Amino acid sequence: MRRLLFVLIYMSTQVIYGQKISTAKPWTYWWWMGSAVTKNDITAQLTYFEKSGLGGVHIIPIYGVKGYENKSIPFLNADWIDIMQFTVREAKRLGIGVDMTTGTGWPFGGPNVSPAIAAKSMSVDGGKFVTELTNQKVKRSAPGGEGLVLDPFHPKAMSSYLSRFDSAFANVRDRPRSMYNDSYEAYGANWTVDFEEQFNKRRGYNLKDVLRFLTDTTRNIEADRVRIDYHQTLAELLRERYAHPWTQWSRERGFLTRYQAHGSPGNLLDLYGEADIPETESFGTSRFEIPGLRIDPDYSIDQFGTPNPLAMKFASSAAHFYGKKLVSSETGTWLANHFKVSLSQIKPQIDELFTAGVNHIFYHGTTYSPSSEPYPGWLFYASTNFGSSSHFAGQFSLLNKYVQQCQERLQQGRPDNDVLVYFPIHDLWATPGKSAGGVHLLEVHHVDRWLLDLPFGKLTTKLWKEGYSFDYASDLQIGKLRVGKNGELSSGHAVYKALLIPSSTYMPQETQKHLISLAKAGARIVFENNLPSRVTGYVLGEKRQKVFNGEMKALEKMAGVSVTDDWREALGKYGAGPETLSQKGLTFIRKKGVDGQPYYFISNLGNTFKEDWITLNSTGVYEKFDPMAGTSQIASRKARDKREFFLSLAPGQSCFLNPIAGSAEVPFVKNEYQELPITGEWKFKFLNGRPAFSEIFKLNALDSWTLLSDSAEYFSGTASYETTFSVPEHILADKTFKLNLGDVREVASVKINGQHVGTAWCIPFELTIPSLLLKTKENLLEVEVTNLSANYMRLRDRQVPDWKKFYDINIVDITYKRFDALNWKPMPSGLLTPVKLVYY
Repeated sequence: MRRLLFVLIYMSTQVIYGQKISTAKPWTYWWWMGSAVTKNDITAQLTYFEKSGLGGVHIIPIYGVKGYENKSIPFLNADWIDIMQFTVREAKRLGIGVDMTTGTGWPFGGPNVSPAIAAKSMSVDGGKFVTELTNQKVKRSAPGGEGLVLDPFHPKAMSSYLSRFDSAFANVRDRPRSMYNDSYEAYGANWTVDFEEQFNKRRGYNLKDVLRFLTDTTRNIEADRVRIDYHQTLAELLRERYAHPWTQWSRERGFLTRYQAHGSPGNLLDLYGEADIPETESFGTSRFEIPGLRIDPDYSIDQFGTPNPLAMKFASSAAHFYGKKLVSSETGTWLANHFKVSLSQIKPQIDELFTAGVNHIFYHGTTYSPSSEPYPGWLFYASTNFGSSSHFAGQFSLLNKYVQQCQERLQQGRPDNDVLVYFPIHDLWATPGKSAGGVHLLEVHHVDRWLLDLPFGKLTTKLWKEGYSFDYASDLQIGKLRVGKNGELSSGHAVYKALLIPSSTYMPQETQKHLISLAKAGARIVFENNLPSRVTGYVLGEKRQKVFNGEMKALEKMAGVSVTDDWREALGKYGAGPETLSQKGLTFIRKKGVDGQPYYFISNLGNTFKEDWITLNSTGVYEKFDPMAGTSQIASRKARDKREFFLSLAPGQSCFLNPIAGSAEVPFVKNEYQELPITGEWKFKFLNGRPAFSEIFKLNALDSWTLLSDSAEYFSGTASYETTFSVPEHILADKTFKLNLGDVREVASVKINGQHVGTAWCIPFELTIPSLLLKTKENLLEVEVTNLSANYMRLRDRQVPDWKKFYDINIVDITYKRFDALNWKPMPSGLLTPVKLVYY
């Protein structure tokens, strides 16, 4: 009998305040514009979310809508608390969870933030401190949430800020599951009222005496050490006075916490570690080499960078190290310009997040919009529209079902990474800061500024591309490691075969002591190229440097410690080798199931792999689970000292490989794929959409329907294609059939001989056809295609531009310019290439 790896779906549900909610289903940001919300519309939208397959919502009050000023509800007043509790109750009735931001807009701040506890900046002028308020206001704040941004380093600012929430929630029974803290965007904040005192206490000297080093550009050792001390102090204050008290306050009041630590000047690993659910962010569009995958040409101005899995792994690494079951991500933020995002563009971005360790997707997102509002309703400026007015609303459930199938399996597993990579943040801190206030902000948009150019970034890029499974560790986490059998390292929740130290210059003496202790206990430690040569800390720097040098020499001689430029060989000796999946062009994550057996999620995000024999570092027999098509066996054979599996995975596809009981090999049968083009005349007509058309066309070839007439180039909605085809009798017997729809813009629902065979919504646009459904002659093929809403918005923006009526930033494009669809070119729509019957 086969081992049932997923008998129980672990952690796919939570019970919060008596409410059973799904964490396997994707959740969504839900912006309340001006909090001008009503109970009827809340119920209607929650019902849409439930029917679409969402598991939860995240309430974020933001700026308001012109004409709705009298209907806005000030944040945290009695009416707002009442409508929030109603939302939680309605969501509970529908099996939906609710999170909320501890504030409005971002970052934390508001009307109860006085200048005394507001964000502050420091600069050096003439050898003296110059301190002042940053005067930054809460971005995109909602009514009742306006005000100065909180000082993230202040000793009492967080407790003072949270007192407002204590008052508002004093008698609240129906509470959200989790509180949320958005990415750090306190620009220019680099000081607080007692910074000098804290710096002296923690670093052992007066910062005033060495101010010249903060502005030094010669990179001498003394200046480097002062800069490190300065950043170290900021990082400690941020964690101790901002992240930690917020998470503690939340837990004491029954809330979980979701925390976006990125963008901050602290060590992300330590900050993410404070939260129950560390959250990363996928902003913009990746450049996957998947044939047919469209990249919005408006991104030719690459002002945000691209999503990077190495940045995403900071959140998942902290979760793995501390045993946190959920890792979330803000997903689909400005994936393309408004009205231009397709489901086929969303899926590979989610797959990349899954391989980086994320297992709790939050779409970015949906906007509360009254049912009485004309199309397109209310929209948030920096998002993909996942709401009911989206052009893919009718097929949204298909994406959600896919995400749920994946997250059920990803959430049940434990991390199974071989290598723990030390993050030498002090080398970054030693350099002059590039951001406002002279500090390094570790943000996800431009990882080239702080991650990729470091030896750490170059090393982890190689690890990622070559197929090593790894997590990151901070100095604080190094001190928590223990050595197990055979020299393996344990965090108490995750086990690693070796610790890898990238080529680096600076290291704290405390970290060195921990490494020596680990080495004495038998740990396997690999230094890339060299040992760190300089100790951190300005006080008694040269005296401590001599001690540091001696200890490093002793460490180098210890058993299990390697200093080498061939770190691959060193890791290989400890059994920490790469998976050859990456060499094939595949991306993966390996986890362990409830039975301790490794399993894999694999995604083909490139164009170098279609099908081939693969090997795994894990032993045993595996079967393939396609989250959209179900389970199938894969051929296996013994090859040398490993077992090989024949995997078919087209560009854009993903699957799980799950272990099964037994060792019997599945015989390999080479499939000879053949194609039968479907030729002949097509009957074409527009169905539901904007503007309305009733004209019928006869097509001899397939191309964009925008070419049919001047009016057709404005149509957004669904159109139908109909034709008949024959299948030679000798082909029908003992064949597996697929319908290849070619280039689809954007979603295609297919019937053959009156029977629905599926909806193709992602690359590759293929559907399996039951063989008994086909006959030799007069097979009726009906295809309904839904395109994007961009073409209609070209007309809508000309005829009725008054839908853009929002305060603050209103609605802008992905280059932050005023949104204007008038000059957009028509986007290709419909079936663009010949349709083929594929059989083998």
